[in-house]
Amino acid sequence: MSFIKITITRGLSTTAVREGKRNFRKFPIYNKRGSRIFKEQQRTNPDPEVPVDKRGVRDTGYKLNGKFIKVPEMIPELIVPDLTDFKLKPYVSYRAPDIIQSEFTAEDLFNVVYAKKIIGDFKGGKLNEDGTPKEPSPEEKLTSEEATLKARQTGSDIF
Repeated sequence: MSFIKITITRGLSTTAVREGKRNFRKFPIYNKRGSRIFKEQQRTNPDPEVPVDKRGVRDTGYKLNGKFIKVPEMIPELIVPDLTDFKLKPYVSYRAPDIIQSEFTAEDLFNVVYAKKIIGDFKGGKLNEDGTPKEPSPEEKLTSEEATLKARQTGSDIF
């Protein structure tokens, strides 16, 4: 004798049956469908069922009792300098030659900042017997702690 085993299972569907096979409400694709005229109508007469996605755009006010109130401080202001007599062009041409520059080392920094003064003091005889300058500049008067504090201040090149 053979037994036939029948298992009855109940299925649960979480998708909406709305509008048959063309249920596009399950897949919200904001601001991708519709012509420019449709989107303009959407802005003037907003439909609460079709959300308008505002990616990266901030409101320039707020709603109070169904009325939109503009706040002048929330309106972005673009400040553009006047470039009428500016000598440089606003772009770099692809035909511009490549600039190959070596790495800026501590020796280069020393040569730029201190070398001229040391050479001038040596040629002018403004050095003591131990090699220290007779008339030190304000940077040469700093101790190591003062120089460290000055380097870590706001506006220095380190940060």
